[in-house]
Amino acid sequence: MVNQPVPRSVFIAVHPFVHQAAVEARDVVQMLQDGGLHVVSGTFDDEAMRARVRAREFDMVVVMGGDGTMLRAGHLCAPLDIPVLGINMGHFGFLYELQRADWMNSLPLLLQGDYWLERRMMMRAAFCRGASTLGQWEVLNDVVVCRGQYVRPVQLRAFVNGGLFASYVADGLIASTATGSTAYALAAGGPILPPDLRNILMVPVAPHLSVDRAVVLAEGAAVTIEVVSANQAVLSVDGQPPIVLDNGDRVEVTSSAHSLPLVRFQDPGYFYRNLTSHMEQNPLFGASK
Repeated sequence: MVNQPVPRSVFIAVHPFVHQAAVEARDVVQMLQDGGLHVVSGTFDDEAMRARVRAREFDMVVVMGGDGTMLRAGHLCAPLDIPVLGINMGHFGFLYELQRADWMNSLPLLLQGDYWLERRMMMRAAFCRGASTLGQWEVLNDVVVCRGQYVRPVQLRAFVNGGLFASYVADGLIASTATGSTAYALAAGGPILPPDLRNILMVPVAPHLSVDRAVVLAEGAAVTIEVVSANQAVLSVDGQPPIVLDNGDRVEVTSSAHSLPLVRFQDPGYFYRNLTSHMEQNPLFGASK
């Protein structure tokens, strides 16, 4: 493993509603400052802090939160090619490199440049109505077009590289990265893809008399999902609040020119090694008790 540059300036992004994250962040800040780094802590809710990240004031972001906080880091940091190190303070933490008990032993490696960068593919999603583009996003996990508040299936057409691929009557259709293959796509019955793949995965949700198999598209393929349903359909990007779609609206998904560099201390075989522990013990089961 070739040593990486030691960061000089680091932003610690803390989940604003997890008390333990704020408490442990103080210790992380202290350790990195003792190592000679310039360190600032805050939250992604602070627009001034996001502006400082966009201005490239920091050459690394350390995330202390759950999966949602990491997704926000990906949206912000991938277009800037800023490496992200995750310290899991939530439940699953598929994207996180470190757990709460690990960071004290691993951060000294960061100060020695003893880490590697794993580049995760991002997707580019566009919401189109007629000739107008009403929204665009960088996506780390998935793009979902699905039924709205009423329990009625929606009718969707999926096009691949401009040609009709399939028509669906279903609760929804997921377009996912390899990273997102362990999220909603997995719950909908899709395959688990290795994180270094740059393919788009399409997974129908509860299809009725429609194509019921997930499909892994060739690298570089482009997907368009068109709503052809009178029933309400909505769009959700990486779990963000839904956007109501009209009949005829389109969602266009391609691989992004950007990727998210994640800081890794484990060897590249970590994904398969950790997968079993994630799959065999769901930390959300009974969490509400």
